[in-house]
Amino acid sequence: MSDPTNPFEAMMAMGQEWAKAVNPALESFTPKGFEALVPTMPRDMMETVMGKTFNPEGLDAKTKLLLTLGALTILGAQAEAQIRMTVRHALEAGATKQEIAETIALVGVFGGIPAMTKAMELASSVMDDEPEEEE
Repeated sequence: MSDPTNPFEAMMAMGQEWAKAVNPALESFTPKGFEALVPTMPRDMMETVMGKTFNPEGLDAKTKLLLTLGALTILGAQAEAQIRMTVRHALEAGATKQEIAETIALVGVFGGIPAMTKAMELASSVMDDEPEEEE
């Protein structure tokens, strides 16, 4: 192979060229723009839709969002937009910054240090914009 790039870099370059050919606007696409289309669901609505409303003995919305954050942390950089949106929703559902950081740190044991570090960076970018609420 005369091309010095690795196969992954070559595949990414081909994908980017294809995206530009299909729609030139995709060249500047960023997942953050996609996130802007998904507003933060109000706390009461989250509890109704994914909390104890339909399953009184089940988990509340905050706990479900922290579990989701744990799973997304293990996925690492594949889930950047999803991690940011889940952190935003977890804060709205009543999770503290400490609970979010602890969730990410705990599952870092399973997902590895790089995945944990990336998730913590993403969560911090969201949490830095949010004031800490008193319980």
